[in-house]
This record gives sequence, structure tokens and C-alpha cells, in this order.
Amino acid sequence: MAISVVCLHIFILLAIFFLSFLWYLKNQFPKPPRNRPAIPPGSQGLPFLGETLKLYSQSPSVFFGSRHERYGEIFKSHIHGSPCVMLGSPEAVKFALVTEAHLFKQIYPRSKEQLIGPWAVFFRDGEFHSRVRKLVQGSVSLEVIRRMVPAVESLAVAALESCCGDSPPAAVNTFHAMKKFTFEVAIILIFGQLDSVLTEKLREIYFTIDGGYNSFPINFPGTPFRRAFLARRRLGKILGEIISETREKRLAQKNLLSSLLNYCDEEEQVLSDDQITDNVVGVLFASQGTTASALAWVIKYIHDYPLLREAVEREQQAIYEANDGGRRPLTWDQTRNMPYTYKVVLETLRMATVLSYTYRVAVEDVEYKGMLIPKGWRVMPLFRIIHHNQDFFPESEKFDPSRFEAAQRPNTFLPFGSGIHACPGNEVAKLEILVLIHQLVTKFRYEVVGPADGVEYSPFPVPTGGLVAKFTKN
Repeated sequence: MAISVVCLHIFILLAIFFLSFLWYLKNQFPKPPRNRPAIPPGSQGLPFLGETLKLYSQSPSVFFGSRHERYGEIFKSHIHGSPCVMLGSPEAVKFALVTEAHLFKQIYPRSKEQLIGPWAVFFRDGEFHSRVRKLVQGSVSLEVIRRMVPAVESLAVAALESCCGDSPPAAVNTFHAMKKFTFEVAIILIFGQLDSVLTEKLREIYFTIDGGYNSFPINFPGTPFRRAFLARRRLGKILGEIISETREKRLAQKNLLSSLLNYCDEEEQVLSDDQITDNVVGVLFASQGTTASALAWVIKYIHDYPLLREAVEREQQAIYEANDGGRRPLTWDQTRNMPYTYKVVLETLRMATVLSYTYRVAVEDVEYKGMLIPKGWRVMPLFRIIHHNQDFFPESEKFDPSRFEAAQRPNTFLPFGSGIHACPGNEVAKLEILVLIHQLVTKFRYEVVGPADGVEYSPFPVPTGGLVAKFTKN
């Protein structure tokens, strides 16, 4: 009798699970009515989990590349808790990010919004966020960047000198060194000059957040996401103190924090501390990890290709000698006149494709090339797929700066995204890379001693082991 009762309970539970599963499929992956276009082909993986685990266990190149090869330029999946449509062609990306951008709202997964802050301009559209976005863009205008050249050069030299260490030189993680460098540049953009002890404290807390940003979003004690979540609270408290102190001093400085503090709309409404904090954290994320990853890759490529290195050295040595053997600082005009080095930077951005994809959400049912993108589904333009498409970049796996001697086909080279949400700090990133290359090849020598090949994702693609190398000063 007891066995029969147990079997009945098991049967009921299985029936409930099966019916729940059918309900989930019906509501989460609806079939369009006959008078509507078909949803793009693809797989949506396991119930509830979708294909998120597969994305975390594979590189973006493998995950997206295999599906692009199988299904074509537009296909569906289910990651980060939402059904998605992936866009893998220049025309599709332009459709979502430029020509029909009003049909796709800027959005990121809830877990990422928790770690940066809901008021960050990266997560919202609308009049308010458009105004704040202009403040952010103004903080990285060419006029501002031009004045930053001496500070960036000083930080670049300090970063490379810190890699040298004692004699004999010790092996260092290049990516970690570049993260420190780009973080300090971001601090100047946001705050101007900041106490070195406070800067180091902010860096330690920020890197804890960064370490959990792309982890599986489980907010349980001991998980990377939980550590990042708690670190974000600490960072918010410290930034709140800096904001209050800066507001009291009423210092007239030209940096992002001052711009946010001085904001006042037509109704004389100012930004709250939370709104300012979220946008400061957002700029830190946008300006730090991606550029550090690109720097690690450009250092690797210059090391791996001797002829390329010789050409870069010739160009930079001429500037070095024009500056009295490096005794005079780089100028803005000199950083704008490094044609071969600049092509090396562009090819690095294509090959590495640090920003593999971005997020949008359809605000209504959208039809594209006879297929339906349902309202509420995420849309993910796949920059990496386009950058490695043989039709646009022949021998796409070959590092060839000469391909940028001619203009690229529109919407095929998108290292900083496209449309109104394109990265506003792209010129800062280029300046950081060009200045560091100049210092690296004219004042330092280095040898990669770690793995020669391979890619890690943390969360952006970096050479295996962060490019372990030994640096010495000339």
C-alpha cells in the first residue's frame, strides 16, 4: 500500500513537471500565427537554462561561429534567461543599430545591471539618458583627450617600468599590468587627479566586481557574483563620499564627475548621488577591460611578427628622435601621425574583436528579411562573426595591417559598436594604445615567455595566461 502511494506521488510530480514543461515551451517559445513570418531557425537549449551554460563553456568564436555556419546570418538562441535573435551580417547589424534603431531598446542582463547600476546610460534609452549620455561624451571629446596626452604618456611609462621589476626581470601578466594602466587613465577622465591611496583602494574593489561581472549570476555566499555584488556596495559607498566632498568644495574642474555634478535640466532638477555613482561605475567598465585586452593583443602581435615590429619601431623611432631622444613629451599631433602603427591597432581590434557582441531588445514585433523578431526578445549583433568573415576580410585569420590601407565595406568593421550607443571613448582607447606602443618599442624590450597561442575569456578575450612576458628597460 505504501509503495502504491509513493508511486502515485511520483506519477503526480512527473505529470506536473511535464505539463509545466509544455506550458513553458508554449509561452517562452511561441509559434507565430500563420499570417506572421517564421521565427529564425536555431536551438534554444534546455528549459529555463537555454544555452547559457554552453556559452560559458565555449569561446564566443566557437559558440556563435558554429551556429552562424549552420543557420545563416540570423538565428535564435536562449541565453542569460531570455530568448534571443543573433545577427551575423553587416546589413542585419545596421538594421538593428542604425536604420531601425528605434525598434530595439538598449538592454543588458539583469545581473550586469545589478553590478553597474540601473541609472548607467548603457542600460537605458529615453530623454533623460540621452542628456546624461551627452555629458559622458563631452568628457571624452577630442578637446579633452588632447589635454590628456602628457598624463597618458606618464602612466604608460610607469606601467611599463612596473613590469620590469628587478634584475633579472621577472615574468609578469601583461594583461593585468594593462588593466592597471587603463584603470588609472579612467580615473583621470572621471575625477582628474585623485589621491594615490584612494585610487588603489578603488582599483582593488573594482577588480573584485570585474571578476564576477561575467560569472554565472548566482547570488549565493562564496560565488564570484556574490563577491562582486558586495564589492559594488562598497564601491558605491566610497564614490558617494567622493561625490559629497567634491560637491562641497565646488571645484571648477573639467572632468566627468564635475559634468555630472553640474548637470541641471530645464526644471532645475539635478542628478542624485545614485545616478552619478551608476554612471561613474559604467564609465569605469566601458573604459577599462576592453582597452586592456586590446593592449595585451597588440603587444603580442608586435612580438610575434618581426617584420611588423621593425616597421613599427622605424616609425616610432623617428618620432622619438624628433623629440630629442625622448626628452621631450609626445604631442597630440604626433599621436595623430603614426600611419603604420595606427593600421596595426586597427588590425588588432579586428583580429581580437574584444567586443564580441552587444545587446538590444525588440520593443515590438519586427520583421527582417521575412523572419520575425518577437517583441521582448533580445537581439545580439555579432561583431566577431563579421570581423572574421572571409567575404569581407580575405584570409581573416591572418594578421595583415595592410588591409586597412583601403576603406572597409560599410558596417563590416565595428570594434566600438555602431549607432547612438557606439562606445564614446573610442578615441581615448586609441590614444592609450598608440602612446603605450611608442613607449614600449622606443624605451623597452620584452620577450613573451608564456604560452604562445590560445585565448582566454575574462570576460574579454586575452592571450592565454594574460600574455606572460619579461620586460627590460633600454
